[in-house]
Amino acid sequence: MTDQQKRSLIKMAALSALASTALIGCGKKEEPAPAPAPAPAAAPAPAKAEPLKVAFAYVGPVGDGGWTFAHDNGRKAIEKEFGDKVVTSFVESVPESADAERVIRDMAAQGNKMIFGTTFGYMEPMLKVAADNPNIKFEHATGYKTAPNMRTYDSRTYEGAYMAGVIAGAMTKSNTLGVVGSIPIPEVIRNINSFTLGAQSVNPKIKTKVVWVGEWFNPPKETEAATSLINGGADVLFQNTDSSAVLQTAGKMGKRAFGWDSDMSAYDPKAHLGSAVINWGPYYVKAVGDALNGTWSTGSVWWGVKEGAIDMVSVAEDVPADIKAKVDTIRAGLKDGSFVIWKGPIVGQDGKEVLAKDAVADDKFLGGIKFYIKGVEGKVPGG
Repeated sequence: MTDQQKRSLIKMAALSALASTALIGCGKKEEPAPAPAPAPAAAPAPAKAEPLKVAFAYVGPVGDGGWTFAHDNGRKAIEKEFGDKVVTSFVESVPESADAERVIRDMAAQGNKMIFGTTFGYMEPMLKVAADNPNIKFEHATGYKTAPNMRTYDSRTYEGAYMAGVIAGAMTKSNTLGVVGSIPIPEVIRNINSFTLGAQSVNPKIKTKVVWVGEWFNPPKETEAATSLINGGADVLFQNTDSSAVLQTAGKMGKRAFGWDSDMSAYDPKAHLGSAVINWGPYYVKAVGDALNGTWSTGSVWWGVKEGAIDMVSVAEDVPADIKAKVDTIRAGLKDGSFVIWKGPIVGQDGKEVLAKDAVADDKFLGGIKFYIKGVEGKVPGG
C-alpha cells in the first residue's frame, strides 16, 4: 500500500469517528437518576389512655384491723392487678349521715369515674349522688337498692359465722356464747343466727346472748359489751363489729373469741379461736376490670366461700381435730354447693317454724331475716 493510500484510510477513519459523535450528540439527552424518595415520617405514638380514677368511702379507720382494713386490702389488690391503668384513693371514717353525701359528691367532683361506698348506711346518699352523675359508676356494699349506674355487692359473711359457730359449740364449757352486735339489720341478725346454727350443729345445748352497741366501730363500747357478756356467763365470744376489742377483752378475762372480717390472731393469740375473714380483692378486681373493658352493668352481686370471698383462717391449735375436719368439710361443701346452712327445719325464737323440713332458704329469705332463731336470747331491737 502506498503512502497516499494509508493517509486516505486514516482520514476516512477519523471522519467516521466524528460522524458517530455528532449522531450521539443529536440523540435524546439522558435524564439524571431520580432522587431517592424521602422516608415516611414515623407515625405519632397513640396518646396514652388516662388512668381510671377509683375512690373508696370507708366507714371506719383503715387500721381498725377488721372491716375497713379488709376493704383497703381489696383496694390494694386493684392497684397490684391494674398498675398504672388505675389511680385509687380513699376517705376513712366517713359517718353514715349527711357527711357521707358530702364526701361522695366531693369524690365525684374530683374526677373519679368509679366510687365504692363500703357500708350499708351509705345507700341513700349514694343513690342521690348517682342520680346527679350518670357518667360515674357507683358500687354500694351490703345494700339492696340499685340504679342504672349503681350496683350493689356483698359477701356471704353468714358462711364464716356458721363455721365459727361450729368451733364455738365444741370449745364452750358453759354452753353459753356471747355476740357483740353492731346495727340490727338483716345482715347482722343473719350472722348471729348462723353462728348459733353452727354451734347447735355440734352442741344442741347452746344458747346465745347478744349485746348491741349501735355502731360498727366503737372500741370502748365493744369492750363494755364483751365484758357484760362474759359476766353473764358467756365463755366464747363472737362479734359483728369492726375492731379487735372483743377478742382483746376475752383474752384479758381468760375467755376465747374470734376475729371478724380480717385475721385478728395477732391481737391475742391465746384467746383467738379462728377468724372469719372477707377477701374483697376478687370482687374489686372484677368490678374495676368491668369498668375498664366496658362490660360493667348494674345489678346485685353476693359472693361467698364459692368465689373465694369468705373463709375461716388461723384456727387455734387446741381445737379438736374432728372439729377442724368438720369445718374443712363445710368449707368444701359451701364451695361446691353440696352443703347448705339455711336448710329446714329451722324454728324461730317463738317456737314457730320459719323454714320447713328440707326447705332451702333463697336469697330473698336470707336478705329479710329480722328474727332470732330458737336458742338466741333477748329481743331484736325494734323488732
